[in-house]
Amino acid sequence: MSDQHLSPRERLAHLDAQAELGGGQDRIDKQHADGKLTARERIELLLDPGSFLELDKFKTHRCNDFGMAEKKFLGDGVVTGYGTVEGRQIFVFAQDFTVFGGSLSGAYAEKICKVMDLAVSTGCPVVGLNDSGGARIQEGVVSLAGYAEIFYRNVAASGVVPQLSAILGPCAGGAVYSPAITDFIAMTKGSSYMFITGPDVIKTVTHEEVSKEDLGGAQAHNARSGVAQFAAEDEASCIRTLRELLSYLPSNNLDDAPVVATQDPLDRKDESLKSIVPANPNKPYDIKEVIRGVVDDRHFFEVAEHYAKNIVIGFARLGGQSVGIVANQPQVLAGVLDIDASRKAARFVRTCDAFNIPLITFVDVPGFLPGTSQEWGGIITHGAKLLYAFAEATVPKLTVITRKAYGGAYDVMASKHIRADINLAWPTAEIAVMGPEGAVNIVFRNELAEKSKGGPGAAEGARKELAQNYRDTFANPYKAAELGYVDEVILPEETRPRLCRALKMLANKRVEAPKRKHGNIPL
Repeated sequence: MSDQHLSPRERLAHLDAQAELGGGQDRIDKQHADGKLTARERIELLLDPGSFLELDKFKTHRCNDFGMAEKKFLGDGVVTGYGTVEGRQIFVFAQDFTVFGGSLSGAYAEKICKVMDLAVSTGCPVVGLNDSGGARIQEGVVSLAGYAEIFYRNVAASGVVPQLSAILGPCAGGAVYSPAITDFIAMTKGSSYMFITGPDVIKTVTHEEVSKEDLGGAQAHNARSGVAQFAAEDEASCIRTLRELLSYLPSNNLDDAPVVATQDPLDRKDESLKSIVPANPNKPYDIKEVIRGVVDDRHFFEVAEHYAKNIVIGFARLGGQSVGIVANQPQVLAGVLDIDASRKAARFVRTCDAFNIPLITFVDVPGFLPGTSQEWGGIITHGAKLLYAFAEATVPKLTVITRKAYGGAYDVMASKHIRADINLAWPTAEIAVMGPEGAVNIVFRNELAEKSKGGPGAAEGARKELAQNYRDTFANPYKAAELGYVDEVILPEETRPRLCRALKMLANKRVEAPKRKHGNIPL
């Protein structure tokens, strides 16, 4: 029966039901059979119960080519609107794979652009739930124009409101660039993919054979490319990750992140930290245990866990306040900085600075990774990104040197000289240009050469003595403390109380930077 013969109330109910069916029950059943939720089910998981208010529910495409005039679905393949997460307003769009494979049309893009514009004007986060085959081929350049309009808004909103992306299905071609501009990307294992060109095109052009999973699956982008920061086992856990992530972020760049009450005393001293750094300076330990020993309730929300494991980043709370953590990981490559670690940390530092989240840096770094692959890969430029990010950041910056802080890596890791506010060091800290053995071989080259004439034993004995003297002079934090480069040498178990006090002291920090259009970060 045509809805024209229905009463106004009945007609509205009929259209609502039609829109909520998306591409129809058969396609919904197929979506479920593939282990995927529908767009509306995903929104229900993301938002507080009953809080979703939909916009443009009845909007349809305007394409008349290729018989498309007879193929119209209310909503046109994307569900858009707003609601709340833990009582805070956000805007959301969820692509509907049951309608034209979630492909983007001009009208579809307009719906997304509308919620993005509203998010910026009201100062609210935007969450995109992506499940799309890409541009709608029947619309040609209209679809491409729609993508570009979204990209432009991603850039305009960057650093203004948080933008989060979940990849819950295929995301190919130009469609990957919108998530790539957003602040964080979460993917689901086995069902989500991101790539510029798919396996078939790659095989045709380069003759390489690769599966969708190996090319652009969750593990590929979390562990190898670093494009995504979270890999979830299923859609429900992926969406839970987004909800927790939002809890650490402010609604916009003028607000502070929510403060969450804690029963963890601010003056708690963690006894486990007394012995966590091994006596042998070359022996590894887990920096995550240090982080958990310091932060509220020992809870650390790690970001990009599977990529560049020699550096650890993530969110936590101190005294209920959201903080960003950056830490060298001695368990992996001795905590050295390389290309991937520098890029990973630099991006995170800039994100925290954009959204007023204080930075806590734990330092145990022997330097930058040597090698031709690193030099030819641009370690100079990539390392400079991290240096630039820390120097540019104006949020409160607190640094704790737990052990090694060698060479230029000491400078880069939020040192006093690039304007960290409070720099603390444990008694185990070693602050020097390089390790004792390397330093002795350079500084005392001539003396050691002379000693070697008396036999290898004489040279080795002299080398050990000189190395011990160097170690006694520099393998401690006191020279830096004498110069004011370290504000205080503290016992490890005092780290949490000191950081909580420093964070409170810096609550009203203000920095007036010189006026400029923007800096020129080495990209």
